[in-house]
Amino acid sequence: MSRPENAVALVTGASKGIGSAIAKSLAADGWAVAVNYRSDEAGANAAVKAIEEAGGTAKAIHADVTSGDGKALLKQIEDDLGGPVLALVNNAGVARDNIVLQLTDEDWDVVIGTNLTPAFRLTRDALRPMIKARYGRVINIASVVGPRANAGQSNYAAAKAGLIGMTKTIAAEVARRGVTVNAVAPGFIATDMTADLATDEIVKAIPARRQGTPEEVAAAVRFLASDDAGYVTGTTLYVDGGMSA
Repeated sequence: MSRPENAVALVTGASKGIGSAIAKSLAADGWAVAVNYRSDEAGANAAVKAIEEAGGTAKAIHADVTSGDGKALLKQIEDDLGGPVLALVNNAGVARDNIVLQLTDEDWDVVIGTNLTPAFRLTRDALRPMIKARYGRVINIASVVGPRANAGQSNYAAAKAGLIGMTKTIAAEVARRGVTVNAVAPGFIATDMTADLATDEIVKAIPARRQGTPEEVAAAVRFLASDDAGYVTGTTLYVDGGMSA
């Protein structure tokens, strides 16, 4: 089936970086986009402005996805943008890195509670409208760190590996209903989260010998959200310059 005309895409954590690039990419592909943010209102508004100036439709939506009130968020978006959320991009995330002996319970809980649990809850709540429409796209932003060890990120790796496992399982459950569920696993991408890292040293270990861009991640999401990807489900698309090879 083709995407319904009133379909809306929700991108969580979309005020900057990868999330903002994804929102702009989906809008360019004809989706009305809910640009979710928790604290960076200016960034979300800037993303919306860029989308509108390019001829697209978007609205900044303030919500803390860790609150667990996904149904209210989805209803607000449907009211504001005139259609159901039929593409959900679970992008919101944080990092609190440390070696395991120094990682606190709070560090663990915050990362799991931001990067994994909200993706489960929002996916669960968004699936009913998708199944009703016989069309849906769920795309979880994982990480190359999920299946590949990176010292100091046991909490982050657990969350991202959990996203990949969740993606496969839910994909199998809803595949016959016209809903696809996939993951995109970025590698070392140039964002605020990586700005303070030793870039020159890290890229030496990347076969492509450079950082990726948010737009390159967004291009993968755009494909998975498209009609062309209707037979692609339960997979993880790596955008990592060869790190996972």
